[in-house]
Amino acid sequence: MILRDLLRVLGSHRRDGRNLTSDEAHRAFATILSGTESEIQVGAFLIALRWKGVTVEELVGFARAARERAVIPCQGLRGLVTLCPPHEGNDRVPPLEVAAGLIAAGAGARVLIISDRCVPPRRGLTAISVLEHLGCGATWDPHEVEDWVVKARFGAVALSGMLPAMLGLRRVRSDIGVRTPLSTVEKLIAPTQSAVVLGAQGGPVLGTAVEVMQSLGHTSGMAIQGLEGGLVPTLRRRTRGIHLDGAHQVPMTIEPADFGMGGVDDPEMPMFGPPDEGQGTGDNPQLVKAAGELTRAVLAGESGPARHAALLTAAIILRTARIVPTFAEGVDRATEALDSGAASAVLAHVRELC
Repeated sequence: MILRDLLRVLGSHRRDGRNLTSDEAHRAFATILSGTESEIQVGAFLIALRWKGVTVEELVGFARAARERAVIPCQGLRGLVTLCPPHEGNDRVPPLEVAAGLIAAGAGARVLIISDRCVPPRRGLTAISVLEHLGCGATWDPHEVEDWVVKARFGAVALSGMLPAMLGLRRVRSDIGVRTPLSTVEKLIAPTQSAVVLGAQGGPVLGTAVEVMQSLGHTSGMAIQGLEGGLVPTLRRRTRGIHLDGAHQVPMTIEPADFGMGGVDDPEMPMFGPPDEGQGTGDNPQLVKAAGELTRAVLAGESGPARHAALLTAAIILRTARIVPTFAEGVDRATEALDSGAASAVLAHVRELC
């Protein structure tokens, strides 16, 4: 009954409880992943954390427990950048991190996307939805994706393949119906030595995200408050982020107008009516097709908001991977990779490996 004991530590009110230590958080999440606690206990624990607010120490403990149990690909691979978008996916905005990742790979980065499909409570569109439509998909085998990244410089893997215990938590997440710390922890399961680009929700969470990355051993990373808490910056105004560069945390903003990309609407998904009860946008084959076709159009060189958003996201990836020193040079290099066909060539190579 580890969670019951820790629930007492958290208390029923801010004044009669305290935060967990990193060791206590590690023990709690290891217990959750073991499947020995009831769904009621797990749900109560997650809701208690949501009410209290999660600390850096708690997130570090949770992430370490998850990393110890997961089979993490590409450990020790030099020049790797891991993309960690929200696993719950998007409702309104296409997951353009696929196009951006392919562009960045065409520009010289090694890109690993860790995602999943139809994760509750949102069950939105994800990178895996798009890749399946493009005919290459993702893999549930961490060893296979490592081969793809080594040979093609790009690969996507499902978190539930790396850490099957996360599948056992889906019903709890669906029943709770709101975001819990699980939504943050799953974005922190990445190769330790890799650079990380992580999507963050709105609010004062950027510093926490970067501190956790740094505590987990990363020396290069970027936490971005993109559209729907993802990696893709808005084209309507500036996007906030924090760049982890060695021991330094550098606040930064991405202003689309600085690159001649401002003043346009963000790319949005078409509307086909409300989803059926218990389903999300990621369950809708029409929306999956629309997101895939939009990514295909970007790779084919079609102009418009999706191209701009993908290029800005690719610039973020290239800067985080330390391939370019500035966003401006990242945009230039990404544009060259897209217009020369290098990004499309990466996709073709991945298809061959699949």
